Amino acid sequence: MSAPGTHELTRMIKPRALPPAAITVEATAEERAALAQRFGVTAVHALNAQVDFGAAEGAVLANGTLTASIEQPCAITSENFTYSVTEPLTLRFVPAAALPQYAPDEEVELSAEELDEIPYDGEMFDLGEAIAQTLALAIDPYREGPVADAVRKAGLVSSEEDSGPFAALSALKRDDTAT
Repeated sequence: MSAPGTHELTRMIKPRALPPAAITVEATAEERAALAQRFGVTAVHALNAQVDFGAAEGAVLANGTLTASIEQPCAITSENFTYSVTEPLTLRFVPAAALPQYAPDEEVELSAEELDEIPYDGEMFDLGEAIAQTLALAIDPYREGPVADAVRKAGLVSSEEDSGPFAALSALKRDDTAT
């Protein structure tokens, strides 16, 4: 876990002073550029999140919606294209001291709720980093752009069997059947 406030998108929240109403987190141009570099996309043109807070059993619940506009290269044509992302946010921030401690080699089964817990140390947690990580999970590095199917139909890209790790074996197989 890195130090608080050292991420590209940092929004520190104090659990003891939760905002009484929904807040909007909007990334600046500099933050979006840094996130684009971190996630390996061409650009993050917009990134916003609407978040409501609540508390339950010592944890802070943050629920809302993340919206973003992402530009990245098409997995087929390598041409940049832009698309929108809308993701629900369901985050549960828990003080690290309140989480069970396990031995390094101990086998543990976690419940679905425990998988979504985000531990924090100190008196604040970083909502911005949690939003950034949610965005990272929404980005498909192999996403195809709007002209990918047309390019495939036109035969301008090779089929999967003609490329990839087994292309040489596939070529040998074709050579053997030709003789």
